[in-house]
Amino acid sequence: MANGSQNGVSRMNCHPQYYLQDGNITFHVEGTLFRVHRHFFERESQFFIQEFAKAPQGGTSDTSAFRLDEVTAADFTKFLWVWYSPLYRRGSLSEPKEHWLTVLELSTKWQFLNMQKLAIDELEKLDIEPIEKITTYDKHKIDKLLLLPAYKLLCKRTTRITDEEGEQLKVPTLLRIFEARDRARSAAEGRHLSSADADKEWDRILIEVFELNSHATNQQGAQSQTKSDPNSKPNLNGNGAANGHKPSGLGSSTQNDKQQQKDADKTKGTAKSK
Repeated sequence: MANGSQNGVSRMNCHPQYYLQDGNITFHVEGTLFRVHRHFFERESQFFIQEFAKAPQGGTSDTSAFRLDEVTAADFTKFLWVWYSPLYRRGSLSEPKEHWLTVLELSTKWQFLNMQKLAIDELEKLDIEPIEKITTYDKHKIDKLLLLPAYKLLCKRTTRITDEEGEQLKVPTLLRIFEARDRARSAAEGRHLSSADADKEWDRILIEVFELNSHATNQQGAQSQTKSDPNSKPNLNGNGAANGHKPSGLGSSTQNDKQQQKDADKTKGTAKSK
């Protein structure tokens, strides 16, 4: 983050919504000036506390505006919306997935833990395809226990994991998916489990294979999840039957797993040899 607009103020626009008359900190983002309240940034973010300390007079005027180089004006607008939207405290937030993904991205980058938690809570209410959810949560190191429904949908899916999907998931995740499917098939042999019992067995297998009880990978996850009991059933949300995927039995994954397992092993071996 840099400060100073170098006599370019006359060529910049003031944001129509977030250039506030009573604001006391100015940011320069993609040729647009945002004048907002410093309090929010100092209250929650160690990142901005440290940046402000480097330039005590930075952002006090338009000519000394802090320049944010790695964010778009549109995304910064979405970020500020969290504080300034009149709906923020009414429990009726209805922004689309892309909005909350942006808030998650920036709140993680700038260390706004409360805003990150809000973004995660809102994303948990939405139907997100399993692979997108897994890759997004992994990228931001979000508590993996929240991925249990996504892992379950992916493991029980009857269609083959495509090459493109495999590249997104990475080899370690693919190997664990194949391991979970193999263990589920072995557990189902010679047994006639009810749908509820099969679902509990899937939970147990996935928690063990993905080591979900030991993955409180950020402060939000540590605070939002109770201490895990290996014998207790996780609190699952409605994503378990999202996106048109019908729940299937414990041993219902396809014969393609073995071939995909070989492909993943081959890829892993090639990576090691390099």
